[in-house]
Amino acid sequence: MRIEINLDVVMAKRKISLSELSQRVGISMANLSILKNNKAKAIRFSTLEALCRELQCSVGDIIAYIPDDK
Repeated sequence: MRIEINLDVVMAKRKISLSELSQRVGISMANLSILKNNKAKAIRFSTLEALCRELQCSVGDIIAYIPDDK
């Protein structure tokens, strides 16, 4: 199983750039890039809340649980 971050998909649907989202949520572009590229090991609830607020989406739009194929 794995957890997948779909921030890039949600951002594309909302037509928002990394720099604009960074300014709106107060998170560095470097940290957002780590999330966007699915390289993050953890995410704070406050960060997740800010992303959902600005992107007008739910947590499930950003985070997906991918089960093993077993």
